Amino acid sequence: MELFDSHCHLDDEKFNEDREDVIANIFSSNITKLISAGYSLESSKKALELTKIYPQIYTVSGISPNDIGENVENIQQEINLIEVLAKNEKVVGIGEIGLDYYWNKENKELQKFAFIKQIEVANRLNLPIVIHTREAVMDTLEILKKYPVNKKGVFHCCPLNIELIKETLKLDFYISFAGPITFKNSKNANEVICLVPDDRILIETDSPYLSPEPNRGKRNDSSNVKYVAEKIANVKGYTLEEIAKITYENACKVFEIKG
Repeated sequence: MELFDSHCHLDDEKFNEDREDVIANIFSSNITKLISAGYSLESSKKALELTKIYPQIYTVSGISPNDIGENVENIQQEINLIEVLAKNEKVVGIGEIGLDYYWNKENKELQKFAFIKQIEVANRLNLPIVIHTREAVMDTLEILKKYPVNKKGVFHCCPLNIELIKETLKLDFYISFAGPITFKNSKNANEVICLVPDDRILIETDSPYLSPEPNRGKRNDSSNVKYVAEKIANVKGYTLEEIAKITYENACKVFEIKG
């Protein structure tokens, strides 16, 4: 069995003291590929460095809505540098990018600017995008409809919003589920999982955050992606091995990675 964690953050400071040990454990736990995602210029650089050490690690480069600059000029400068980074062969997408009105309500227009400009980068480089959206569903969908992404992409750690899932699938994007679908108080999880066709579903950890049950509250890492896969398997009536294979193949397809 092979598992593909399609979104984690191995460059995060929470791994600074034992990163090598964590990675060694991950690759001894049936995880054979993963994407360590950038969320700022600095984290995108660090994630790319990891791909040079570990052939099983890929990355996406981008600036998240929570990490953009304070003005258009600063944002554009950083996006220009992201575009240079993203020409590396181990960069398989632009992300994570999008809108977040939960943490930041005062800079909505700057968030939209950064999102649109990074979609343009993705289209120039012929790469998919990885989307972060939180309490910004309508604006996110509006931008995607107005500024189509050539290679589509993934809604990462997708909110368990039935209408969002339906609209996302109409746009031919993939849906990536993380630890929250395993939480005992998770609303709509089973219904949302059933809405997503087999050929559009991915799994992730978003580690070091959002540890799934039974490890909720602890530092997360990619070895826990199996619990996300198990939840999907139980809901859809598959074996763990079948979901591992389906999500592995889907991740390789959307990010154009050779299996």
